[in-house]
Amino acid sequence: MFAPSTFGVALLMTVLSTICWGSFANTFKLTKQYRFELYYWDYAIGILLIALVLAFTMGSLAGGPDAFIANLGTAAPMNIAYAAIGGFIFNIANVLLIAGIEIVGLAVAFPISIGIALVEGVVLSYILQPKGSAGYLAVGVIMAVVAVLLIGKAYGELQGGKQAVSRKGVVVCVVSGLLMGTFAPFVTKAMTAERPLTPYTVGVAFTFGALLCCFFFNLYLMKHPLVGGPVGFDGYRNAPASYHALGLLGGFVWGVGTVFNFVAASFVGVAISYAIGQASPMIAALWGVFVWGEFRGSSGRARLYLVGMFTSYVLALVLIARAYSG
Repeated sequence: MFAPSTFGVALLMTVLSTICWGSFANTFKLTKQYRFELYYWDYAIGILLIALVLAFTMGSLAGGPDAFIANLGTAAPMNIAYAAIGGFIFNIANVLLIAGIEIVGLAVAFPISIGIALVEGVVLSYILQPKGSAGYLAVGVIMAVVAVLLIGKAYGELQGGKQAVSRKGVVVCVVSGLLMGTFAPFVTKAMTAERPLTPYTVGVAFTFGALLCCFFFNLYLMKHPLVGGPVGFDGYRNAPASYHALGLLGGFVWGVGTVFNFVAASFVGVAISYAIGQASPMIAALWGVFVWGEFRGSSGRARLYLVGMFTSYVLALVLIARAYSG
């Protein structure tokens, strides 16, 4: 299988994962008045399909015991279960994050959900796999959290401070963050326990768990949505083919980022790889600034927050990278 042989390659893969995680939502933005619950079916199928493609290509190079099929046959069943549980949990967290954004807006949802997930995921993963300098990693995570808080402040300025903050929305974001932070330890266990999974096998089991979750959680939310009225499969069947293609594309983009993050984690450790990957809101902000024009005509204070956010993220990246050699 392909695996990074140098820290530079591993770091590049983590940055690419950040770009993918922060970019997939553009495909949903290209749909018009399409419910996220319906988009999510194609997205979930897409992440599993691309994980399988990568497992049978990059994950099977040169054959041997680490090739996807061979690893799937020799890995401990519990490790496969760990990876699938991680995907199941992630799926719930991701859907709740989207619901939280719709209820309270990006300015509140990102700092709460991603901030909690970033700290919790790194701490738990590092406890299970103490790889790298705890000091540099801690300071780097703090800078990443500062960046997330600043992007929240920037969006708050964009909204003119008029975004209502409901208790329900805050609770949804907190639950999302707590769940989002717990999927990384399951991935860590799957990759480090006896008879472990390769990153590509983890990717397949993880995305399978996420798709399986849709048949429980997404179906429930279609009938009992947190935002809007109930929605049925008629809307999915009647959606334009381009909407289904966009959902699959969004899944492909996110799935590539996820597998790359797992592959990089095999070299630098899950805590470091996860910490860099979870800076994806900064990439989403770049799309908002340069493509969607979300900050066109915004106040000087909003632009100052954006500069601070990008600066904090770069510092976080440098410090977390330093954690590997420190």
